[in-house]
Amino acid sequence: MGKGGEKTEENGECGGGGKRLGVYTWEEVQKHALKTDKWLVIERKVYNITDWAKRHPGGVRVISHYAGEDATDAFQAFHPEPEFVRKFLKPLLIGELAPGEPSQDRDKNSEMLADFRTLRSTVERMGLFRTDPVFFSLHLLHIILLEVGSWLMLWYLGVNWATTLLCVLILTTSQSQSGWLQHDFGHLSVFKKSKWNHLLHKFVIGHLKGASANWWNHRHFQHHAKPNIFSKDPDVNMLHAFVLGDSQPVEYGKKKLKYMPYNHQHQYFFLIGPPMLIPVYFHIQIMHTMISRRDWVDFAWSMSYYLRYFTMYIPFYGFLGSIVLISFVRFLESHWFVWVTQMNHIPMDIDREKHRDWLSMQLAATCNVEQSAFNDWFSGHLNFQIEHHLFPTMPRHSYVKAAPLVRSLCEKHGLHYEVKTMLQGFRDIVSSLRKSGDLWLDAYLHK
Repeated sequence: MGKGGEKTEENGECGGGGKRLGVYTWEEVQKHALKTDKWLVIERKVYNITDWAKRHPGGVRVISHYAGEDATDAFQAFHPEPEFVRKFLKPLLIGELAPGEPSQDRDKNSEMLADFRTLRSTVERMGLFRTDPVFFSLHLLHIILLEVGSWLMLWYLGVNWATTLLCVLILTTSQSQSGWLQHDFGHLSVFKKSKWNHLLHKFVIGHLKGASANWWNHRHFQHHAKPNIFSKDPDVNMLHAFVLGDSQPVEYGKKKLKYMPYNHQHQYFFLIGPPMLIPVYFHIQIMHTMISRRDWVDFAWSMSYYLRYFTMYIPFYGFLGSIVLISFVRFLESHWFVWVTQMNHIPMDIDREKHRDWLSMQLAATCNVEQSAFNDWFSGHLNFQIEHHLFPTMPRHSYVKAAPLVRSLCEKHGLHYEVKTMLQGFRDIVSSLRKSGDLWLDAYLHK
């Protein structure tokens, strides 16, 4: 296999533990993509992450998804403090790619990769990764005002159907907006130092929402690392409730798998999708994850939310009434969350691993929704899903400035940069589910 495994003794270079470094071909690297044997490449350097993956702060799965591959762009995308992270990489270094090997694996477009990395350098020089503290301070303030305002309204006006309905709407808005804000801290896009992002992330997702930061990190980073890829992106793991894309429905149909009447999934989506994701599935998964992993720090943050909530609302509604109130809020919040987050992904390409480069992979799995002040606020700037996926640590107020540069790069390389209205995005969710259901039925009956 060429120079695979050859030691670089002539230059005396050593890796972690004083071991001699080797030079490797891509063929050799790609063999180490097993559960018990994982290598990856960052900037032509080869690292053995087999043992480190279990201690990876972002979770074992997200880093393992790049085993046997070039992870250069993913590494840059996820780590706002790369020099700090390199200290952890140094002991894992086992060698480098052989001089005759390309920097990219699997015949990826070297010109496209170079142009994207140039684009990243450009937006960095433009200051688009610098945070506007006023923006995020005002966003947090408007959430706190909503939370306080709902309680003051009940205290001043009393409890009746009108004030209760208004309270539900206010709390739904604050919970949804808290969801977008925790997303910012979770992506390390607010503070320069990761530790401050982590701390505020736990406060917002834990104390303001009652969820778990670690649960979110381990789940959401996988989605960004390999979006819309079966077995790697948990957001397309539908637990047999739905079939997605063009290939999965045909596979299910040929195997005569009928866990659900998939040809009607665009209809029952309204019953078990938006209504149940947050109040049922996410709630159970979050609590199970914190308890099974003994994540008592996140558990304490989560319990602080419920302690505050029940302290505020039991005097007005009693214990059972407060449970009904928060359940209704979660029901409405779940609709808000599902429609916003899925309008950019479900209508796009959903398939098994194709080993695309970073730019092509993200463009295939994401699209944008038109920019407006309302769309920005309502979606937490996830109407700029393309820019967010390409640069996940970029503060969201910078997406609008990065978008023209990204669009220009896509035009140069013939990549489809899709922008639609929000209403069209909602429609496309349903039409995509209908299309996948029809593919399943055809394969189930005729193949």
